[in-house]
Amino acid sequence: MPGTQGPAAAEPPTERLAADLATVVGRLSRRLRTASPDSLLTPTQRTVLGRLGTEGPATTAALARSEYVRPQSMRLTIGALEERGFVTRSPDPHDGRQSVMSITDEGRATLASVRAAKHGWLTQALTAELDEAERRTLAEATLLLERLVQK
Repeated sequence: MPGTQGPAAAEPPTERLAADLATVVGRLSRRLRTASPDSLLTPTQRTVLGRLGTEGPATTAALARSEYVRPQSMRLTIGALEERGFVTRSPDPHDGRQSVMSITDEGRATLASVRAAKHGWLTQALTAELDEAERRTLAEATLLLERLVQK
């Protein structure tokens, strides 16, 4: 009958969709973490390096706010990155009481290595597991997910 949709086409309850999406995104995130070289970066360190690489130098307080963590926790993350030579510290030109953190060339190289491993695994999985129509559907879903995270 035209205009009638079967049970397979019914819209899932929003709460179930939210739970399923959170579960799958979490599993994908964990799988991507395992694709990068062992112990190069923790998830927080990777995020901080990525932010410094794309947004430029930042204070520890600004990084803590952007990552929704306490400044004390961010200081530990920054300390570990600094110890490994992935970031450098310089005086804040606007507030001498603070330091500004910047990514180093070694930090950029490490971040690129981690990203390449993740992207390589994901590219291979998309090619092996999804056909062209499914990849188009995933591309559309990716745009929708991007819109959600911008809120």
